[in-house]
Amino acid sequence: MSQSASGAAGAGIRLLPDGSARALSEAYDTALLDLDGVVYAGGRAIAHAVESLAVARDGGMGLAYVTNNALRTPDAVAEHLTELGIPTEAADVITSAQAVARLISEQVPDGARVLVIGGEGLRVALRERGLVPVDSADEEPVAVVQGYGGPDMAWGRFAEACYAIARGVPWFASNTDLTIPSARGIAPGNGAAVEVVRIATGAEPQIAGKPLPPMHRETILRTGAKTPLVVGDRLDTDIEGAFNGGVDSLLVLTGVTDGAQLLAAPPQHRPTYVDRDLRGMLTGQPEVVADGDGFRCGGWTAVAGDGQLEIEGDGDAIDGLRALCGAAWSVAEGGACELDPVKALARLGL
Repeated sequence: MSQSASGAAGAGIRLLPDGSARALSEAYDTALLDLDGVVYAGGRAIAHAVESLAVARDGGMGLAYVTNNALRTPDAVAEHLTELGIPTEAADVITSAQAVARLISEQVPDGARVLVIGGEGLRVALRERGLVPVDSADEEPVAVVQGYGGPDMAWGRFAEACYAIARGVPWFASNTDLTIPSARGIAPGNGAAVEVVRIATGAEPQIAGKPLPPMHRETILRTGAKTPLVVGDRLDTDIEGAFNGGVDSLLVLTGVTDGAQLLAAPPQHRPTYVDRDLRGMLTGQPEVVADGDGFRCGGWTAVAGDGQLEIEGDGDAIDGLRALCGAAWSVAEGGACELDPVKALARLGL
């Protein structure tokens, strides 16, 4: 397990986000970056992502792209990123398919057959680990692996999984994200498909993807990172994954998480840092400090008032949100803050 740049493993359990006098790209040796909602959205690069990643890379920070999507191969992901203006090699991409393939390979013989319910990303990852992908429960697989197979996955594929699992074959899932973003909106993810098989069989899969330890282990093994920084937009996968791995995290507000969700986050979903977008990697991060009955960051002071969060001051709205995190999390150390944040967030324009 790697050590955080601030010197404490398990940094995600901190009550408040610590500051960083140095730019995060200098304080950490490797950024473990989520893709959807962080680097791109709907196939297009998110504002400031391309230039921010270029500056971080030119300054010596390692960049690794970590995704729960098991459909695409690392080659395909790297090609897409390169087309967006982010030069990337396949070795820079870590997928949940790779994590689950390693998990399976540790439990079955080399050269064993594995029934694949998913796409090409799973097949490539299994072959990399010396395993043989098959398509039918009648081909005597020793394991079943399920990953996102795209919107056109045939219903009969789930039946094949059920046939094999009913015979006692162990079942693995790349991840259990219930939804996946698409160009048209939110679509069912691999977790929804896993529920189909779970209901039909009553079985429980071994899961590899974020936020669980197999995915973090895969990223560390492949990157060799000593002081990694997880960068993501989802509290329940990216930030919780960093918490489980005992490393620091940066939440960017370019994806699914908004201010209200952040303020209500339980301890395992609280990031070390928060910023608007990937430009936050290139700057220091201000400290949130106790100030009388409240918490101060920049020109803002936040207080946990009577039934609601309150904020006063001026300056960068993100500093105000950081101060609100201090106030909210101080009264909900072991759970979610239930104070109303609506007026305070409106005051910040968030």
